[in-house]
Order: sequence, then structure tokens, then C-alpha cells
Amino acid sequence: MNHKLSKILIIYGAFLILAGVAGFLSNPEKAKTALISGGTFGTLSIVWGVLALRQVGWSLKAGLITTGFLTFIFAWRSAATWQAYIGGNTEKLFAAFLISSMLAASILVLFAFFKSRGQK
Repeated sequence: MNHKLSKILIIYGAFLILAGVAGFLSNPEKAKTALISGGTFGTLSIVWGVLALRQVGWSLKAGLITTGFLTFIFAWRSAATWQAYIGGNTEKLFAAFLISSMLAASILVLFAFFKSRGQK
């Protein structure tokens, strides 16, 4: 099992939770989904990382699938949020940066997965 990748998943999960909290705090009336999704997928990524540290064989595959899914979602949401900002909704600037940072983190985690292929 790849301990480095397990720890990366745990850190990634913590980052997603913090990003969800930041999104919620930036606009508590409208950003409840940021808290829910950041908390849910952050916790899930932490669980995959912890299970991988405990040598549960399928956990890294689950982490890869989850991260791939999130990369797609963050790319879509980032593009939509930047379009809203460029279209004149200046309230979307913080959300655009936050979602873009979540996309960047997801891409980095995917690179870590692919870099670790074949390593023990």
C-alpha cells in the first residue's frame, strides 16, 4: 500500500472540509451546499486515506474514483462560476477562486495517483 498517497488523501479531505466551511462562511444564506458537499466529500476522502493506511486494498481505488469525480464536478462548477463573475455577478469572485482551488487540489491528487502507479 502506498502510505504517501494515503496521507495525501487525508490532507486533501481536510482541505475539502476547510474549503466547504470557507464557502459557507462567505455566504451563509446561499452556500449551505458548500458546507454539505465539502464536509461529505472531505470526510469520504479522509476515510479512504485512513482505510488505505490500514491496508484495505480497494480504498485507494475508491479514492481515485472519488477524486476523478470531484475533478469533473469542480471543473464544471469553476467554469460556471467564473462565467457568472465575468457576466457581471461580482459576488461570485470568492466562490470562483475557492472552487478553482478545489479543482487545482483535485488535479494535484490525481497526478499523485498516476505518479504512484507501479510504486510500492
